[in-house]
Amino acid sequence: PRPREAAAPVPDAAPLTYAAAGVSIDAGNALVDRIKPLAKATAIAGCEGSLGGFGAVFDLAKAGFGPGKPGDDGDAVLLVSGTDGVGTKLRLAQTARGAARGLGIDLVAMCVNDIVTTGAKPLFFLDYYATGRLDVDACAELVAGVADGCAQSGCALSGGETAEMPGLYAPGDYDVAGFAVGAVRRRDVLPKPDEMAAGDALLAIASSGVHANGFSLVRK
Repeated sequence: PRPREAAAPVPDAAPLTYAAAGVSIDAGNALVDRIKPLAKATAIAGCEGSLGGFGAVFDLAKAGFGPGKPGDDGDAVLLVSGTDGVGTKLRLAQTARGAARGLGIDLVAMCVNDIVTTGAKPLFFLDYYATGRLDVDACAELVAGVADGCAQSGCALSGGETAEMPGLYAPGDYDVAGFAVGAVRRRDVLPKPDEMAAGDALLAIASSGVHANGFSLVRK
């Protein structure tokens, strides 16, 4: 029989690592260390644990929303959630130095303003930040703004996600999204159409300026 030929030696391949793929674990850990104090400063009654876990835990009873009275449907606790982004205002923030902090405040407002229309009290907020290459300083600046927005809204920054995705975003580009959860007793849910009548007063509150809606038009 024909002798079997020895296989050619396989050259040593470069180790397969996240760093080689363009993802920096060290930068991600550095960011978590940077923003942990910001999140901790927003803690309210009901927050359990700290930033960095896989899930954010919240105790409704400690926040004043314990179990409703048996047989009293109006006393039942309802959770209200909302999610949003900041639209094309991102493009301005990506080109203007120092604008990311204000963008973080807007991100919270876009979510919290939606849930308060139901009469709910905002309880906690989570943010999502996606980019091609993580810039720790830029992301930390934005999260500082998120923490400011949470403090102004009386809710906790209980967690979030940072996604570094090489090749999906142009250099310097990033995207953000937010998610807020609040609670309200069923009897306090708004609006109350049955209590509205002709002749009721309608109050309008002036805006302090352009925030995060309509920037596709504003940028024109």
